[in-house]
Amino acid sequence: MQDSSSDPKVLLLSEADVRAVLSMDDLIAAMETALADFSARKVTQPLRTVLEAGEQHAFYGVMPAYLPRTPALGTKLVTVFGSNAVVGLPTHLALIVLLDPNTGALRALLDGRYITEARTAAVSAVSVDHLAREDARTLAIIGSGVQARSHLDAISRVRTLADVRIWSRSLAGREAFMRDMQPHSTARLSMADSAEAAVRDADVIVLATSSRDPVLHRDWVRDGTHICAVGACRPTEREMDAALVARADLFVDSREGALKESGDVVLAIRDGAITAAHIRAEMGEVVSGGAPGRQSPARVTIFKSLGMAVEDVAAAHLAYVRARAQGRGSEWRF
Repeated sequence: MQDSSSDPKVLLLSEADVRAVLSMDDLIAAMETALADFSARKVTQPLRTVLEAGEQHAFYGVMPAYLPRTPALGTKLVTVFGSNAVVGLPTHLALIVLLDPNTGALRALLDGRYITEARTAAVSAVSVDHLAREDARTLAIIGSGVQARSHLDAISRVRTLADVRIWSRSLAGREAFMRDMQPHSTARLSMADSAEAAVRDADVIVLATSSRDPVLHRDWVRDGTHICAVGACRPTEREMDAALVARADLFVDSREGALKESGDVVLAIRDGAITAAHIRAEMGEVVSGGAPGRQSPARVTIFKSLGMAVEDVAAAHLAYVRARAQGRGSEWRF
């Protein structure tokens, strides 16, 4: 592989380039390492800066991280514009900037939309691998967008799924999910008539919605279920009611982030349902063996994922190294 520290050319990687060099199995392994290093405080990552833009109060986040062991240094710039669907654009867009960790020189620019989608699902798969019951076979997905698709792919790699139920508010979205995903899945896929019908008796539940209000309630969830909650990334939004959060063993990617950004946690604390001490552990602590995971087959477990810069930078660095080795992407010189 060419040493970029002596090469002034910047590598530009499109979404197609990134997809070509990153597999989901690669990402699951990379995310385990990133989570463990984060919880061991072997990386530097401040809480992301979030701005609201425009009359629609769109989301613009700046997420830097430094991973000394890799080594990798970079920043993700991410936007969430809900109105983009009307003009045919993804609601979530991102750019990842990689810098040379020895000089600070610009090393690469990568489209970050796919990385955001895929690393989120890969992190959820890590949580399923460590927290879901070994015999988990039934998956319920609330939401039918790109995260729903990526989560089916990722979770299928850590559990042998027999039955997958999908529900979202959009019938067209559900139908598109079925049409696109059934040919690639060995599990039986079906559309549920409601969120409640989807999650009843499910072993694993994925919440991947843009809802600001709970779409999952305590009484719908059976004992022993594991929940991956990846939507509701602002302190005023939540996908789960407070009673469910209080009932479950709660795991997070970042304690600091969850207590400041996660409405599922912040609002449950405000309601008096839990305290900050209700968070059992960060996922990285479980991965490294520093904290216990599932304590009994009957416990409900929740992994609340907000997404972290260390995940993005680790994934981007892996894509950069692979692309350099394979001669992919285009080069640009200042």
